[in-house]
Amino acid sequence: MLDIIINIAKKEFIDNIRNKWIIIITILFISLTLLASYAGSIYSEGWQDLGSTMSVMGGLVNFLITIIALILGYSAIIGEIEKGSMDSLLSLPAKRIEIILGKFFGLGIVLTFAILTGFGTAGIIIGFNVHNVNYVEYLIFIGATILVGLVFLSIGIFLSCLFRKRSTAMGSAILVFFLFTILWRFIVVALLFFINAFDIKNATLPDWYLALNFFNPINAYEILLSLNIPSLAMQQVEAITFGYTSFLNTTNVLIALILWLLTPLILACWVFKNKDI
Repeated sequence: MLDIIINIAKKEFIDNIRNKWIIIITILFISLTLLASYAGSIYSEGWQDLGSTMSVMGGLVNFLITIIALILGYSAIIGEIEKGSMDSLLSLPAKRIEIILGKFFGLGIVLTFAILTGFGTAGIIIGFNVHNVNYVEYLIFIGATILVGLVFLSIGIFLSCLFRKRSTAMGSAILVFFLFTILWRFIVVALLFFINAFDIKNATLPDWYLALNFFNPINAYEILLSLNIPSLAMQQVEAITFGYTSFLNTTNVLIALILWLLTPLILACWVFKNKDI
């Protein structure tokens, strides 16, 4: 079983190298990070430290990593089916769960390699140009970014198994992107004021509202960064104004992100196992 998963993962990695996906994503990450460091501040000119760079990149990552991961994942299965190459995979002594896991690990390596190389290279260049570089915080930033990227890759693969047309899977991936990156904040804030749960007098937010952060992987990612990187905590207005409740801690947020990663992957295996091809 492991050999088959590894072989499928290798194929995904090699295919993406041939399609120059890895190179394009890596160059994009390097360029944006360096641009955020050198030109990301309106208060001073020249290179900024990694803390300031992460503050600028934090917002970009929410959009960039999410859409790239969904693009990598949404056609992983349905794309093979439409091209007719899935029949070749199924003719091999490979179970459908092995195909899903091989695809996930292969594309996950592509995404991880691009993030590590892109952000890592940019971090080294920035480190040569500024003083007092906190690489521990930067590594936390990279690790959290990889994790949320894998979450959306898992969601993309699930969508690829769920629908019968590539165009439908793409449309659903776009909907997921807009839901979690833009619409979610409007929905939860509207819900908060609709049921009149915001205590203006005591400036407190109800626990259920804060708990909704677990249901959006991007919110969970932002909280994970703010809890572990002081320079990014200032971006979390809710944390400054109202404070985080005790259950919003690093352990619980990590558990939530891991569940976000595993649940769509398990559902993808189940759907693909019962799918007529």
